Amino acid sequence: MALKYLHTMVRVKDLEKSKAFYELLGLQEIRRYDNEGGRFSLVFMAAPGDEDAPIELTYNWDGDDALPSDSRHFGHLAYAVPNIYETCQHLMDNGVTINRPPRDGHMAFVRSPDNVSIELLQEGESLPKAEPWASMGNTGHW
Repeated sequence: MALKYLHTMVRVKDLEKSKAFYELLGLQEIRRYDNEGGRFSLVFMAAPGDEDAPIELTYNWDGDDALPSDSRHFGHLAYAVPNIYETCQHLMDNGVTINRPPRDGHMAFVRSPDNVSIELLQEGESLPKAEPWASMGNTGHW
């Protein structure tokens, strides 16, 4: 039996706010399904060239009481980035908290507007340690 990865689904409370966050990470909407009868939207987003590994944002039009206050049971999504420092600076400049800064030049964690943990990993070898990242502490949970 052969398996093929399809997508990772996360529920979102505010579709536009969540889409904007994932766009800051560099993901693009690749397809969308709006269901009038079920009153929900599914928005699939992926990194350019990596459309076979999308994230599905599930948005219930009438709200979603099933969303937990802390999505730590989920684990995290992980993305490789060409420059961990530039990516984290870009996110910070756009109001995103860096929960676990890339002190080691290799790994950082942020949270989406829906509290989904996102791991950012430096592509290839770790970058040399650099300030302000090297001495930056953690913020909240990651």
